Order: sequence, then C-alpha cells, then structure tokens
Amino acid sequence: MALLVIASCQLMVVLDATIVNIALPHIQSALHFSTTGLAWVVSAYTLTFGGLLLLGGRAGDILGRRRVFISGVLLFALASLLGGFAQDSGQLLAARALQGVGGAIASPTALALITTTFAEGPRRNRAFGVFAAVSAGGGAIGLLVGGILVEWLDWRWVLFVNVPIGVLIAIVTPRVIGESERHSGHFDLAGAVTSTLGMVSLVYGFIRAAQEGWRDGLTLASFGAAVVLLSLFIQIERRSTQPITPLHMFADRNRAGTYGIMLSLAAALFGMFFFLTLFVQDVLGFSPLQAGLAFLPVSAVIAVGAGLASQLLPRYGPKPFMVTGAVLAAAGLSWLTLTDVHSTYLGSILGPMLIFSLGMGMEFVSLTLMAVSGVASHESGAATGLLNTTQQVGGSLGLSILVTVFGTASRNEAKEQVPAFLAQATPVERLQFHRTGQLPAPWSDEVLTSGASAAFVMAAVFTAIAAVVAVVAIQVRPSDIERLKGGVTPGP
Repeated sequence: MALLVIASCQLMVVLDATIVNIALPHIQSALHFSTTGLAWVVSAYTLTFGGLLLLGGRAGDILGRRRVFISGVLLFALASLLGGFAQDSGQLLAARALQGVGGAIASPTALALITTTFAEGPRRNRAFGVFAAVSAGGGAIGLLVGGILVEWLDWRWVLFVNVPIGVLIAIVTPRVIGESERHSGHFDLAGAVTSTLGMVSLVYGFIRAAQEGWRDGLTLASFGAAVVLLSLFIQIERRSTQPITPLHMFADRNRAGTYGIMLSLAAALFGMFFFLTLFVQDVLGFSPLQAGLAFLPVSAVIAVGAGLASQLLPRYGPKPFMVTGAVLAAAGLSWLTLTDVHSTYLGSILGPMLIFSLGMGMEFVSLTLMAVSGVASHESGAATGLLNTTQQVGGSLGLSILVTVFGTASRNEAKEQVPAFLAQATPVERLQFHRTGQLPAPWSDEVLTSGASAAFVMAAVFTAIAAVVAVVAIQVRPSDIERLKGGVTPGP
C-alpha cells in the first residue's frame, strides 16, 4: 500500500506534462492564447517544478518527509482545481505555476520515502524499479488519458482529474507510511528564489521577443533582469554552507558535460512535442484521442532505446550511447524540418519521431549513469536531482527559444500569405480578418507549418550541440567501464 501511494503520486506529477500537452489547442481556443503565449502553459509548470525541485527535497529532510509529501500533494491538487476553473489565461498560468510548486515538493519526497519505508536489499530495489517504471510510463498514460478526457469531456478535466487522486493520496498516506527522522539544516530560499526568478525572466524575454521583437523595452529589461538575478544566484550558492545547487558538482568534467547534454536534449524534446501537438491537431485535423494515440510509439521506442543501452552499456561504456543518441535525435529532427501542409502522419511524422525517440532512450540511461558516477553516496540524491532540474529548466528555456524562432518565421510567412488571402476572400472573410488579425485555413495552416519547420531546425541544432559536447567533454576510462559491469538500471 505504501508503494501504491508513492507510485500514484509520481504518476500524477509525471503525466501532468503530456496530459496537458494534448489539450493545448483546446486551451488556446478557449482562453485566447497566441501560439507563442501558449508556451507558458508548459513553461509555467516546468520552471517552478525544476527551480524548486532541490528545495523540495531539502524540505523533506528537515521537516519530515511524510508531512512534506502530503503538503505537496494537496497543493498540487488545489492548483489543479484552480486551473480547471480558470476563466482567462492569467488564472491558468498562475495555477500551472502553483502546480509546479506542489510537484517540486511532492516528487523528490516521494522518491526519498522509498528509502525510509523499504529496507535496503531486494524489496527496496523492487520498489525503485516500480518507481522508475511509473516515471517512464507516465508520459504514455498521460497521452491516452489526456486524449480521452479532452475528446469525451472537456479540456478542463485534464486538470480536474488530479483532484480526487491527490485527496485520496493525502488521506491514505498517514495510514500506510510512517514519518521520517528530521535532520538539522536550513533552507537556501535566496538561492531558490533568485534561480527561479532568473530563469522566468530569461524565458519571458525570449517569448516576449517572439511577440514584440528584440528591440522592445520589456524584452531588453527581462534579459537584463535575468543576467542580474542569475549572477546573484551564483554568488549566493558560492557563499552558502548548504546551497540548493551544489556548484562543485560542475567541477567534474564528465558530470558538467552530462548536465550540458541534458540541457540541450530537453530543449529539443519539449519543443518537438509542443509543435507536433499543434500540427497534428490543427493542420492534420486529428482529434485529441487520435493525437494521443499518434504519440504512443514515442514512449515504446524510448523504452526500446533505454533497454538496449542498459544491456550494452557495461560492455562499451556510456559515451558511445551519448554520442549515438544525440546523432539519432538530430537526424529525426532534421527530417521533421521537411514538414509542410501536405505532410501526412505515416509519411512524414512517424518515422522522424521513432528515430528521435530511439536516441532519447539511449540518452536517458547513459545520462543518469554519468550523473551519479564517482559521486559520494550522500551526494547521489543531489546529483540526480540536479540532472532532473537541468531537464526541466532546459526544456523551458529551449521551448522559449524555439517559440521565438517560430514567431519570427510565422510572421514572415503571414506577410506572404495575407495578399493571397485578401485576393480570394469574401467581404465577410475580410471583415473577420481585420477584426481578429487571424488568417483562416488553409492560409493559417501554412503559417503554423512554416513556423514549426523553422523551430525544428533550431531543435536539430540543440541536439547537434549535445552530440558535440558528448564527443568533446565526456571522457570515460577503461576502469570506469569495468566498474559498470555489475549492470545498469535505467533511471526515470
């Protein structure tokens, strides 16, 4: 029962990303988001989740893991309820940010509760295996559940569904999980606040640039604030006795390279899902359920790639899989750059997704291994937590950059499409266009596809950077490979 409660919490937090992704076109229509502004529905969650993840783990150590776990779950459920009732874009984004706070409190504590609930040995290993399987499979479940809820009920139910689950977890937890021993320490609130606000400012600057241009005063002010806040964050971490981000982790060449690779790959991954979700529903006309089913092969092939790397990594070491995975991801995204309004799912989308997913499966295993390689046992949690934080922050930052590329390309395409539309439009269509500024299909399809194709080019660049970092930065000695021959277990 304890494992069921812990796994249910992790499933709720993990599937939230994909379950909401499927609903993005409906959220955009209902709450009047622009395509560039829609990126905040993803980033508002991932930025607070990633920015506060390490602080959430520290809170469990100091205040008691069960107490913090329940608080995080209830906060996540409350934020989901508020998001489901949102009447405008601001309310939804505030709720998504609050969801990220709840997830950052609950998720690391859930993992830590396994170590305090299950004795070391086979039982704990099996519990970790279940936790990893739920983390890996949550995305696929989110795709299906999201498609079903949006198609059969309403987009708001992708948020409402968390409420009964969260309340049930909070009720059952005190009955099946004991409280952990508290440890002394303090919270690095200054580090958490400056890092999170700095990344929010940086992401806002890119998204604002996509909407208003690079010379906009607020765009420049956002970038300036990001530089100041992130510089202050580094100074705080250097002086803190218990920093939220242990900067000495970056002193190791392999680990620093691992974090850099994860940053680049997450940027490409978040962007690919974001733009493909819009493309298959808005251009190909897929229903939400069809869109969910269309992305299921991604989860299956990621599992294949992870299994392949797990079996062969002890023999060949992680570097070949880090390089090969990044090259495969770059190849898949390069293929997606050819997408146009005449593309089909089977002919132009499925193949690139499978190639990309195979590479990402290889990467997830090798990156998780390299993150903890050579780390003292008492710092292994910080090492993996930092890797997860890098994934969330990299995804948010990368998506904002890709949205900027999308905004520039789609604006240029719209300028070319408007004369063609006006030449054929009826008086009613012209009046509607002047009122809304929105082109109807098929002209709007051309605009979205052109922007998405440009974004895929930039995403391919991110994966190429990851490949270069893997070649140049990662140095694994033969003795390291010998140490790995005991076997490798894929991380979430």
